[in-house]
Amino acid sequence: MPIATSSMSVSPLSVPAPSKLDFGAKIENASIENMSDDDFALIRDTLYKYQVVVFKNQSGLSPKAQYELTRRFDPSAQGYGHGKTLDAKRSILHPDLKTVPHQPEVQIIGNGFVPEYEGLKNIKLVHPHHKKFHKHAISEEDDLDYTRFYRWHIDAALYDLNPPKVTTLVAVSVPKGRRQTLRYDDKTGEELDVPLGTTAFVSGYNMYNILSDKDKEFVRTSRIEYAAHPYIWMSGAKSRSDGLGLFSDNLELPESELPPIDASKIQVLPMVWKNPVTGQLALQMHPSAIRKIHLANGNVIDDLENVREIVHRLQRPAISPQYVYAHDWEEGDLVLFNNQGVLHSVVGAFREDEVRLFRQCNMAASEGPLGPDAVVG
Repeated sequence: MPIATSSMSVSPLSVPAPSKLDFGAKIENASIENMSDDDFALIRDTLYKYQVVVFKNQSGLSPKAQYELTRRFDPSAQGYGHGKTLDAKRSILHPDLKTVPHQPEVQIIGNGFVPEYEGLKNIKLVHPHHKKFHKHAISEEDDLDYTRFYRWHIDAALYDLNPPKVTTLVAVSVPKGRRQTLRYDDKTGEELDVPLGTTAFVSGYNMYNILSDKDKEFVRTSRIEYAAHPYIWMSGAKSRSDGLGLFSDNLELPESELPPIDASKIQVLPMVWKNPVTGQLALQMHPSAIRKIHLANGNVIDDLENVREIVHRLQRPAISPQYVYAHDWEEGDLVLFNNQGVLHSVVGAFREDEVRLFRQCNMAASEGPLGPDAVVG
């Protein structure tokens, strides 16, 4: 039954069989540019109950209004979620994002040549392609018919800055007309039919809920230490074919080749984060940036290959096809997601003439994520 307030209405996303999705909602008749406190209260409540919220027909949404909506979830937040790390040429994020000059918290992502947009001219956008990041790539002849999850992740600097609470994505220009088969290529044979250039989401709450009782106890009582300057540190490493973490081939940069490290800025975060509204527990880890596991008894697992194997085993069941929401983008879509409750991945292989233009915004949170023992309500 849709829930109504003011002119807005909320309804769960329709889920085709055999999907087991239990998250995602659509809000209709929303005026983001002229949002009342009651309207925002409904949006916030919906976000934390459904994790991914879709607004249609938002083509006129300005970068300023997108920023203001994003920041409203955390009014004390300051600055873009990755801070100045995008300035580092060796960062794996550097080629993928352009900054809106008059709204620096908002980034432009996509594919192809854009003559002019929001004060930027002659933009060359590069959609992340798995062949640049995965150890084993799909063949050239299959490239436009098949695709992969590029990198499952949380939007977060994971050094110095707190992980953003929410991310907003606006679809400005969307190429249509073809679909691709997403291959896991991890010996499971699993595949997923996806729209071209989809953004894929999985629920961290489901990722936790489907664990065994023993694994639930392990993740509730363990913490992840992330690498210093993780997106530079991992720049030489290559991903698994399912996009869920990296191979251990000793290709990470040594500390001597990283920017100066302040030990106080290295992040050690809970494996499990609590939803601030529902109290649900989510297994939230960025599998590519992990470095060590801190156990409840004070011991530390610091063998990187072992750390990666443990995390992959814990996370992999929840990215199987029946648990993935692959959003079918239309121009004017605004998607808001709980960055502390879902993982997401870029997907797709575009031709050069297929122009895709999106805006992304997230803000480094004013506080760390809630751990499993936090009190909410």
